Amino acid sequence: MKITPTIRAEVQTYLIRKGLSMTKFGRIIDLNPGTVSGIVTGNRIISMHQLDRITLGMDLPADHFYERYIEECIMEEPLNWKRISPFLYRCVQFNRLDCLQRVVSVLLDKPTYLHYLYELAEDCYEESYNEAAAYLYENIAEGEKYQHSDRLAVCHYRIFTIQIGDDQNRNLKAATRFEDFVERLDEVVQLDALKDLANVYRSLREWDKVDEIAKALGIKAEIQYKLDQHHDAKKENLKKPASPPFAYWAFSHLLHAEVCEAHKDYEKALQHTYTYADLSWVKETDEITLEWKKRYKEWAEANTYVNKIHAGEVGALADYVAFFSSKKEETLPGLDNVVEVANRHHLNIDHILKQFETEIFALLDKPERVGVYNQQFITERCVHFTCALAVYYFNKSDFADGFTFLLSCLEKSALINNKSYIIKCVKLYDSYQEYASSETKAAYRNLIKEVEEDET
Repeated sequence: MKITPTIRAEVQTYLIRKGLSMTKFGRIIDLNPGTVSGIVTGNRIISMHQLDRITLGMDLPADHFYERYIEECIMEEPLNWKRISPFLYRCVQFNRLDCLQRVVSVLLDKPTYLHYLYELAEDCYEESYNEAAAYLYENIAEGEKYQHSDRLAVCHYRIFTIQIGDDQNRNLKAATRFEDFVERLDEVVQLDALKDLANVYRSLREWDKVDEIAKALGIKAEIQYKLDQHHDAKKENLKKPASPPFAYWAFSHLLHAEVCEAHKDYEKALQHTYTYADLSWVKETDEITLEWKKRYKEWAEANTYVNKIHAGEVGALADYVAFFSSKKEETLPGLDNVVEVANRHHLNIDHILKQFETEIFALLDKPERVGVYNQQFITERCVHFTCALAVYYFNKSDFADGFTFLLSCLEKSALINNKSYIIKCVKLYDSYQEYASSETKAAYRNLIKEVEEDET
């Protein structure tokens, strides 16, 4: 059995091998010689700063002594947050989650440390050390699961935001888990939490959930707006959401409009669109307010066109294309709507697709987040668009392009674990497989094989 020397013993061996006195080594690593002597003789507990200087001076990897530091300076000494916290921050920075977890597991047995661990988790979250933050939040939440504290709810909110990504099955589970904690959050924080939750269900096309959340968001945003008006004189002291309260109220109507559009109730969708378009009652004139009012006015203009063309007013199609052609963030939603309308009303839109040929093939490569739309919205829209485009070309008997977009849709659907679209692609392929080339058939088989492997 190999015996690992202590930190002190390894430092002492290094000094002997290099022929360095403690005084000279202290000058090299910018530590007082007396401090070095105290460390080597075992009369001083090593601080994280001192460990950093020693490791650097010995030309070793920054985390070389971390396992031994846990044993010698944390486990064998009385717990002291001032000494432990710098070590935990270093573990996060150098991605030594094994060391972080080992120390945190000890601290979790002491309820008095939950507050400190929560602060550490918040710092990790702010600095985008998401894996460490998620581990900390999960364990803090477990430690407080029988409490109804704001901290418990915030932990679940943070876990939710960290977990949201490309995997739509995982997104659904994260949203379902988080829902029970929204009402426990501070009223102001609830606005952003409901918005984030709605955006996830929106990307999943879970329209009943979107409608339910939109109602709650509208009510809470209206209350918050009125409270802000009532406390206007002390506004600077109030806790504020990320955006003005009226923006959440308007967003709730935008969501209602999308739900109505999904249910093909275009008249009611237009009513909600006209509602959030008219923000004349918002009297503030600051830059942020004016920017949000402008944004909702543009969205209302776009969605007015969308609902009209979906309802069959195809004469508005040219105006709609002109509208989104100059707005990069609206290109994908715009093209998606155009193709869907073309399929529904049997329109030839080849000239529009030709106009946006470069943008379309860029979407096939990698759709990127643009403007205010989050990545989940963009990814889902891209999948929907490629599926609709495959249908459009198959309807025109343009099988080569049809299969190009079908395979693209299948590949993207598999990446985001969207079983609904995978099934649609399989059914579409089965309907037209007699027209598939040998290369297309091979590519399809490979994709299906990957899907099946992911299922096992």
